[in-house]
Amino acid sequence: MKKTLALILAGGRVDELSVLTLYRPKSALPFGGLYRVIDFPLSNLLHSGIERVGILSQYRSDSLINHIGSGAGWDMIGSQRGITMLPPMKGNRSSDWYRGTADAVYQNMEFVMRHNPDYVLVLSGDHIYHMDYLEMIQFHERMDADITCAFVEMTPNGLERFGQGQIEEGDEQGGRLLRYVEKPSTAISPWSSMTIYLFNRETLAYIMDEMMRPPATEHFGRDILPVLLDKKRVFGYKFRGSWAYTRTIDEYYCANMDLLADQPKLNLKNWMVRTNLDNERIRDRAPVVIGPEARTSRSLIYNGCEIQGQVQNSILFPGVRVERGAAVEDSILMFDVIVKQNAQVHKAIVDVECLIGDSAKIGTGESTGSNKEYPDLLNSGITLIGRNTQIPAGMRIGRNCILYPNKKEADFTSQQIASGRTVK
Repeated sequence: MKKTLALILAGGRVDELSVLTLYRPKSALPFGGLYRVIDFPLSNLLHSGIERVGILSQYRSDSLINHIGSGAGWDMIGSQRGITMLPPMKGNRSSDWYRGTADAVYQNMEFVMRHNPDYVLVLSGDHIYHMDYLEMIQFHERMDADITCAFVEMTPNGLERFGQGQIEEGDEQGGRLLRYVEKPSTAISPWSSMTIYLFNRETLAYIMDEMMRPPATEHFGRDILPVLLDKKRVFGYKFRGSWAYTRTIDEYYCANMDLLADQPKLNLKNWMVRTNLDNERIRDRAPVVIGPEARTSRSLIYNGCEIQGQVQNSILFPGVRVERGAAVEDSILMFDVIVKQNAQVHKAIVDVECLIGDSAKIGTGESTGSNKEYPDLLNSGITLIGRNTQIPAGMRIGRNCILYPNKKEADFTSQQIASGRTVK
């Protein structure tokens, strides 16, 4: 088997996720009650037998670094395998940060060449999917390709947010990439880029040597692929499994809620997704405690949680406490959130280490309208509460609200926040 080196692009913040990515890159965003988004490409690499990985980090990398740890969570420790964190290293000015997918790889070509791989697999670290990369590599070899790009078929709604490729027909797995346009205003194809690129070492070296000179190119999709279609053997690989982009609040919320379905599209148990159980003390937490008066239904509740109230159609990360008389419905509560007695939380995403005071009500009122400051960002009735925020007892918070992190009880001058408001 030829040697493959994987590079995971994991450093970006996603503005559309608002306060959820204010202090972490999207790749480190908690997902599904136990995991982080980057666990999915890392688990795919593990199950595909690709064990040498570089993670290109940039924005507020501490949470990502803590989560990756030694790499033991994905069995990537040893003389011939491992995970290496690769922050920007070309200079010390903000302009020297990674400016795009191609620039990020360009800044780390010394790392690539030191490992002398046959192939370099470049992945986005912020997508949720299950994929055997060996099948893509075998397709790449069968087609004698220089570059293979992975595509997933999308519905027309939202296609304009993705790069799109026209793929030659005739082979079930894919074909020659005939045309590629980054985020076209008019759709050219239902096949959307997954930001997964497989390069022959020589082809990647050619790109870095010949195409990264001033005026510099920055992105593989926007700047490089369209130019190479006539110069190299570029192929499109058709991925036909479930894929969650989760770039917006609604997408993130719906992808999590799908896990509660009788037959979820994202079957994490069957996928054998791995995570770092030492991060957030997951491994050391006690089993779930369900009190005598508690009621739970259609929910994911993980170790370290204590439920004395009601939890319905919700996802609770380790360490969440729901006290007597409290009710949580249609919500996502991240690590160590406390919901005090008689409080109610409805259709909310509550970040880590928040406290919901006695008899407070989150997500009240009509779901019509949108957030006043960010109408395109939040309009489906979800309320966001940033990390380490303390909601006072008796507080009333409406729908489509955004509360920024680190708010203390003394910061709230009123007992009510109307629907659609943002508190910074």
